[in-house]
Amino acid sequence: MPQHVREELARRLRRTRRAYRAQDVQVVEKPLLKRAVGASALGNCMEWFDFGVYSYLAATIGKVFFPGASPGAQLISSFATFAAAFVVRPLGGLVFGPLGDRVGRQKVLATTMIMMAAGTFSIGLIPSYATIGIAAPILLLLARMVQGFSTGGEYGGATTFVAEYSPDRRRGFLSSWLDFGTFVGYALGSALVTMLNVILTDDQMLSWGWRLPFLIAGPLGVIGLYMRLKLEESPAFQQQLDEHEKNLAQDSVGSEFKTIVRDHWRPLLICMGLVLLYNVTNYMVTGYLPTYQTETLDRSSTSADILVLIGMVWIVILITFLGRLSDHIGRRPLYAGAAAAMIVLAVPAFLLIKAEGNWRPIVGVLILSTLLACFAAPSAATLPALFPTAVRYAAMGIGFNFAVAAFGGTTPLVTEALVNATGDKLVPAYYLMAAGVIGLITVKFLPESAQLPLNGSQPMVGSTEEQKELIDTSQDLYRYAKEHSPS
Repeated sequence: MPQHVREELARRLRRTRRAYRAQDVQVVEKPLLKRAVGASALGNCMEWFDFGVYSYLAATIGKVFFPGASPGAQLISSFATFAAAFVVRPLGGLVFGPLGDRVGRQKVLATTMIMMAAGTFSIGLIPSYATIGIAAPILLLLARMVQGFSTGGEYGGATTFVAEYSPDRRRGFLSSWLDFGTFVGYALGSALVTMLNVILTDDQMLSWGWRLPFLIAGPLGVIGLYMRLKLEESPAFQQQLDEHEKNLAQDSVGSEFKTIVRDHWRPLLICMGLVLLYNVTNYMVTGYLPTYQTETLDRSSTSADILVLIGMVWIVILITFLGRLSDHIGRRPLYAGAAAAMIVLAVPAFLLIKAEGNWRPIVGVLILSTLLACFAAPSAATLPALFPTAVRYAAMGIGFNFAVAAFGGTTPLVTEALVNATGDKLVPAYYLMAAGVIGLITVKFLPESAQLPLNGSQPMVGSTEEQKELIDTSQDLYRYAKEHSPS
């Protein structure tokens, strides 16, 4: 047992003034754990399937919904519509977060799944500008805002749900499957668009081909909803259900927001710093890089799509191994090492991406993808651990969504505007370096949470053998503390 785990265990025993008993240590049922991880990962997969599709189709969507603008203005307009979804994400977090802390994680996650599927599916049905004029981009904006509102409750809820189901020793590994779903969804979306670009002509893609990936979201949403309705509430939420029922009528959403900001401002800032680090890298690679290659580097859409798809597949391969690594070496070393590496490697990576040929751009994308995997793998385990159970969903909704709205979703828009304004093709690298500096500062204040129980929750183990081992260890620590306490 790592030293920081023994120290935390000793602190908890001093507070309770007794060793653990069987009822103090929660044993997670494996079938429930698998279902919780699978259903949550599927929701992220669907969300990012849409994201991959929209990113790869940004130029096409610009032509369909903003045909009168110049190519550069079309692209910026398309990215602005993309960014609009992130503007309403904090509102979704403010609504769904407190709701998830009150009525339960499972009910809210089922609701966000329905809304996300409906928003994505409706984009595929919107007529073009040529058919209904200005109403077309307005409807696109509304559909994106529905997606953004639902997503405001999705990631915070999914990470909270999986973290509360996971045994303490394996939380990094199991939670990394959530972002595994994220990048599988992105890879599937980008692969589908790449295939359509190869099979269909440019005119066919503009006419109807771009709609197909969005229409697939409908059946995916039905499958995801079915899986989520089969879930049971997380053990951590069930432990405090009676207390929730007592306080349900006393606290309003507004008062809960004020309480979180007043009492948990420090972990909120840490959460936002880590989210900035992860999501600036994330949206730079997944949201901006395909367009950067076609519009700034004048590469074909097929070669640009395949290059980024290689990076996504690499992340899918790496991410659960890095999640397991974070359980062994800790979350802080993984974040800190990758943030420092990004400061050093961002410019070389973009110089490689700009280079002629095939292999050097591939190496550049793999460098950025590896750094992104290092940020993604521990996030779903690290962020929920910053907050106590009673406010975890709401606090995650606030910290995560405000940071994503301000820094993540705006990354493609701001970067494209800066490249157009300066003419400097290395602006994306400088942007990543700034995020790395902020991330490195944030990690300095991040408490280590690997293998520790969640704040305000019972210890979680994966088997009765682990339960007995933890109880025996607590008895030894408690006995030692009593023998060496001043009389």
